[in-house]
Amino acid sequence: MNYEGIVYRPPSEARSLIIQATIGCAHNTCVFCNMYRAKNFRVREMDEIKADIREGAQLYGKHIEKVFLADGDALCMDTKDMLEILHYIREKLPWTEQIAAYATTQDILEKSNEELKQIREAGLELLYIGAESGDNEVLRRMAKGVTAEEIGEAGEKAKSCGFRTSVTLISGLGSRERMREHALESARLISRMKPDYLGFLTLMLEEPAPICRLVERGDFLLLSPQEVMEEMALFLSHVDSEGTVFRANHASNYVNLRGTLNKDRDQLLDQIHEAVKRVNYKPEYYRGL
Repeated sequence: MNYEGIVYRPPSEARSLIIQATIGCAHNTCVFCNMYRAKNFRVREMDEIKADIREGAQLYGKHIEKVFLADGDALCMDTKDMLEILHYIREKLPWTEQIAAYATTQDILEKSNEELKQIREAGLELLYIGAESGDNEVLRRMAKGVTAEEIGEAGEKAKSCGFRTSVTLISGLGSRERMREHALESARLISRMKPDYLGFLTLMLEEPAPICRLVERGDFLLLSPQEVMEEMALFLSHVDSEGTVFRANHASNYVNLRGTLNKDRDQLLDQIHEAVKRVNYKPEYYRGL
């Protein structure tokens, strides 16, 4: 298997065969992110991708239950190339139960409904969408490159074409200045998208992400663990996304939360209130990725 640079994948893809269909991220300007700063974006050669699929099949055989297409936005590939990869996976790994990939809002909106349906029918089932925030001002400051309206449209479009969706938000991304707007507008966005899964990370500073310079200058004020919990409680009190599997149990989170919206809302809020009351937060040295 040939991997270029550090390979990132969602926590739920820990046991997946990871295939780099693209290298890096086509956008790669988000102020909070350092994941792909050391990579120049490109789509890999088809022969290289197929060689990795064959090698994975030879090495791991039927132990491979899931395949994850990396890096940051594999869905940006030409549709015919994506279909060729998916058909090849099905040929060499016919027992695979799930194929998933990161997908940016731009990737989804730029493809037609017909293209997305073809890709879904060929086997790509789950799309991980990094929304990060539902507040347009936060999205602008973080150089996300899209609006909340566009993120919501992409989520609805993906679901209408048959995909399951897993959306990510980031606690603390609004700084203290826009903590309330970040929470409420994110709740509004998720209530619109109604993803199958929702993952809430907590902001961490990792060089060389540009946000580190903002913090150093005092232009971005980090939330305390208590403020992160206040923000989360505000989000949970206003979101309406029945049946969405909710997880905030990432290494970055101060308090591990898990449940299903909306039925577990009260339980989740009780956990938050208890953590705040007892000042029971994960120590900073345990929040490393």
